[in-house]
Amino acid sequence: MNVLEERAKTHGQFCDVARSAQVIKSEINRADHLDFTQIEALDMIASKIARILHGNPNEPDHWLDIEGYARLVRLELEDKT
Repeated sequence: MNVLEERAKTHGQFCDVARSAQVIKSEINRADHLDFTQIEALDMIASKIARILHGNPNEPDHWLDIEGYARLVRLELEDKT
């Protein structure tokens, strides 16, 4: 089995994931009150959500990645206070 076939099992079909991620990201990009790190974190989280929707929702790495991106923003916000 090749890498693409393996990833499709956990991440879903690329076309489906891309479509869902872009719908979410289009809403993120409409928000004009977010800074660059918040936008990037939300973009990455959107990709992870799309993978959960179309791939294996029981893949711990998807959830860990979401947690990690959210934590990066939280830590940055704490540093600003």
